[in-house]
Amino acid sequence: MGNLTIIKEFLLLGFGNLHGLNYFLFVIFLGIYIVTLLGNILILTVISLDRSLQNPMYFFLSNFSFLEIWYTTSISPKMLKTLMSGTEVISFAGCVAQFYFFGSMAVVECFLLAAMSYDRYLAICSPLQYPTLMNFHTCILLAGGSWLGGFLTPVVTVTMTFQLPFCAAYEVDHFFCDLAPVLKLACSGAEAVEKTTFLMATFVTMVPFLLTVASYIRIVAAVLRIPSASGKQRAFSTCSSHLIVVTLYYGTLGTVYAVPTATQTAALNKIFSLLYTVVTPMINPIVYSLRNKDVKKAVRKLMSHWAYFK
Repeated sequence: MGNLTIIKEFLLLGFGNLHGLNYFLFVIFLGIYIVTLLGNILILTVISLDRSLQNPMYFFLSNFSFLEIWYTTSISPKMLKTLMSGTEVISFAGCVAQFYFFGSMAVVECFLLAAMSYDRYLAICSPLQYPTLMNFHTCILLAGGSWLGGFLTPVVTVTMTFQLPFCAAYEVDHFFCDLAPVLKLACSGAEAVEKTTFLMATFVTMVPFLLTVASYIRIVAAVLRIPSASGKQRAFSTCSSHLIVVTLYYGTLGTVYAVPTATQTAALNKIFSLLYTVVTPMINPIVYSLRNKDVKKAVRKLMSHWAYFK
């Protein structure tokens, strides 16, 4: 127990002393951030301009790309400043805002991935009923529910965490205001927050994850019943990109949050956090653009139009 104090700001320790590697990592992560923004903006632009992509699958993909822009933006700019300065001061309100928006985006991503898998399930398993079942109203409900649920879910955790009594120490051993390093600064009450957060996180991640798994089990079973090899390949190609993204996201996120906070080492926590906050958002638009024939065709068409008008 330390002396209680009113915390007005936190000090993000970032990656610590990297022996001159800070500038090198700054260039790498800045490049990753730019690629992430440009890739997702490109997908949003192509989907909005190409009429052949005006369908439920790409409606959810546009929501996902929009989400990825803000998901990584809630972390990367402050992380880049921390790399340049070694440490970075963040106000108490700024830490609360970063914690909340990052948590919100993470929950929205879980819900959107489940909605996208449900869309693929209906398209492959019920192709004749698909236009009726996945109509405009259903798309709006699924996407709107994902965003609303994402923004409401972290309120309890954020409120409980930042009402804790903090000791004199205010150094957050991380590159952003994440749950584990912030709770380590609390003098008491951290265990209750951990239990509540674990229960809520289990629900908002496991329920969408299980729905996603159930959808793909049904999809695989339906595809295996298709007699022709070309038919199977076409069916799998429509959902393979989404399956890769689901695996990357839940794999890295689960590695961090499945381990109890007390047993996590700071270095390992930062490495895995980099994967799902910085690296995965960059990979997602690459996966969707390179493995999707419709998106590649629309990009080539858009490029040819730009070249023509030039």
